[in-house]
Amino acid sequence: MVLSLERFQGEVAVVTGAAAGIGKAIVEELVKKGIIVAGLDIRPERLPEVALALSKEKGQLHVFKCDMKKEVEIKSTIREVIKKLGNIHILVNNAGVFQATDLINGDTEKWKTTIETNMLGNLIATREVVQNMKENNTEGHIVHINSILGHAVSDLPNLNVYPATQHAITALAETLRLDLKRENLNIKVTSISPGYVKTELQSAAGVGEIPSLNGSDVAEAVIYALATAPHINVSELRIEAVGS
Repeated sequence: MVLSLERFQGEVAVVTGAAAGIGKAIVEELVKKGIIVAGLDIRPERLPEVALALSKEKGQLHVFKCDMKKEVEIKSTIREVIKKLGNIHILVNNAGVFQATDLINGDTEKWKTTIETNMLGNLIATREVVQNMKENNTEGHIVHINSILGHAVSDLPNLNVYPATQHAITALAETLRLDLKRENLNIKVTSISPGYVKTELQSAAGVGEIPSLNGSDVAEAVIYALATAPHINVSELRIEAVGS
């Protein structure tokens, strides 16, 4: 199998949740591969330093503030990206939150924040980007950063609705693939499900010392999926640390 990102060089990729952890690692790898990246995050003040560090790479990083819980903001940000940078070829839905609570004495607002960010934000961003790809007959790629918790629930405290949102991403990725097939759109869909990754999100979950991945490992999985030949779609990719 020949892997190449050449067809995406100079094209635009949108990465949500770009300021830290997995998102930051994905941004860095895409820019190094010559891709123009729109990094979306609710904390954009973290990204100019990243952009400066990448300023000598083949690609570029442009920073956009976006709260993935707000439909109006997602839609306006996607429009702004298209206006400033051009049509979108790649979307990486990485933004996600974990709000520690449970299902017995749970906090409704924490449930809502998790569902709105992890599920609805993903849906809205995907719809807006697919519309742009459809209008321009773009051979694009949608990548959902999922989790092994999107396939099986682990016995960890305070997971509450988080595994449910990740199971939803598993189903939404396949439903999207079938919708795109139905409309004869040449857009790939990949769901990437990492195991435990050392990030701020997992730290919030209170996970102890267990074998872990790094954000760069997930970024490499994204690059692999994007680099496959045009006729190949990596629908699902699960990666875990050895011994986990």
